[in-house]
Amino acid sequence: MKGNRRSEMSVTEMFSYIQGFLSADQDVREDIRKVVQNLEQTAREILTLLQSVHQPSGFKEIPSKCAKARELFSTVRTQMAELKTKFPVEQYYRFHEHWRFVLQRLAFLAAFVVYLENETLVTREEVAQILGIEVVREKGFHLDVEDFLAGVLIMASELSRLAVNSVTAGDYSRPLRISNFINELDSGFRLLNLKNDPLRKRYDGLKYDVKKIEEVVYDVSIRGLAKEPESGGDK
Repeated sequence: MKGNRRSEMSVTEMFSYIQGFLSADQDVREDIRKVVQNLEQTAREILTLLQSVHQPSGFKEIPSKCAKARELFSTVRTQMAELKTKFPVEQYYRFHEHWRFVLQRLAFLAAFVVYLENETLVTREEVAQILGIEVVREKGFHLDVEDFLAGVLIMASELSRLAVNSVTAGDYSRPLRISNFINELDSGFRLLNLKNDPLRKRYDGLKYDVKKIEEVVYDVSIRGLAKEPESGGDK
């Protein structure tokens, strides 16, 4: 009937509109990828810098390396500020796949720096501050809790490597401290009911890290090379 005639656009017009939408979306994604590439390059520079702590002479350079890494994180904050301008803030999870990997890597690097500085576990708030982003989702570009946890688990693998290299460098007490730290970390993760499959798989790797570090500690202890850290009590 004439009264029921559809007033919608034609098929050709509809697909032309869709093409315009897809083109605009692709432009946004391309802009995001360019900034993410810069973030990945900065992350590689920080990682390369921190890798030197695994060398026999690297332990003496930990303070200076951490200070230099802190300087490079200022570049990360600048790049993060640029990334925030490339998409509508409410569409964070629509484009999350583009920066998820590098954000987890940066969370790991921030956590590693904080551990090297004072041998404590970084908080999500500290990582967000180091990276120049938010913690609360409603405030905009933020550090997703699962990305934070993934970064912490990557750090655990790095610490298992550090435990081995500590012995090579003649630092026999460090593996014991790392072991205590990783065991506490493992206990914390056991409290979580992880639903994210990639995160659960990464957590499975923590079990191997714990075992690897325990083997290092056992080897050091049985050879009488180190003692447990002393408490503050009288001898």
